[in-house]
Amino acid sequence: MKLAIFSHCAIDSIAIGESFYENAGGPACYASLTANNQKFDVELFTKFGNDFDYEKFLSNNKIKFENALSDKSTTRFKIEIFNSNRALFLENICEPIEYTGTQADGFLVNPIFNEISVQTFARIKKDSNFLFLDPQGFLRRIGANKKIFLEKTDFDLGNISAIKVNPEEITSLVGNSDIDAMKVLQKKGVEHILYTDKRDISMLFRDRIYSLKLPDIKIYDTTGIGDIFGTTFCCTMLKEKDPLWAFCFAGGAAQAALESKQVGLDKVPKKGATETNASYFYGLIKFKQV
Repeated sequence: MKLAIFSHCAIDSIAIGESFYENAGGPACYASLTANNQKFDVELFTKFGNDFDYEKFLSNNKIKFENALSDKSTTRFKIEIFNSNRALFLENICEPIEYTGTQADGFLVNPIFNEISVQTFARIKKDSNFLFLDPQGFLRRIGANKKIFLEKTDFDLGNISAIKVNPEEITSLVGNSDIDAMKVLQKKGVEHILYTDKRDISMLFRDRIYSLKLPDIKIYDTTGIGDIFGTTFCCTMLKEKDPLWAFCFAGGAAQAALESKQVGLDKVPKKGATETNASYFYGLIKFKQV
């Protein structure tokens, strides 16, 4: 099966306490490697500059991309991590992503900062049978010292198969972050609403909310965990057509990534570790009618 991914590659400068790391990042990298580990062919729609040293790395991992090289420098973020919290600063933005069509089984749209226009998003939606959206890049704005903040944003959520949001993102979309907010997204046309709040993860599907709590472990680098979570859900849904198993598999992938205690792309988990955790979570999942 093939997954089309729409997102900028990025260069992340990550500060964790006194330690500093510079890695390839962005959902383009995290999602592509995650899908590859789930045995998907990956077609990546992205842009990066000559300063991006990981083009060969992506190719060696069987990630396919065309017309990705830009005259502009690669999108760059500075990330300061404090336990499970982080501050994000935009240091550079590359040119917008182009879309020319694809025959992929699923589409994953995960912008990081304005690289997908409203017009491009509409064309992607028109071509997709299954579309997973992480709306973060549609909601982000630049504040003082180039620090990223989220702003209330209204756009068409019709024909979205699944969306992943955290409390700040869903508030920017509908004005609050409770169960009613999830139901508002459902009424707008989203079939599966995934909600992540640190260790607590939940999914609204039809008239039930399913919930899991990830184990309490020491958090190190959280960069890319949401991308790993969302991509795993997307791939599992495309293969298994079972939202409950996909939800557990997504939680299992996030858990495996956190337990690795690795920084950057090294935390992307293998399928075996993900599946072991998913089987465990399947017996713990809770649900309620809404």
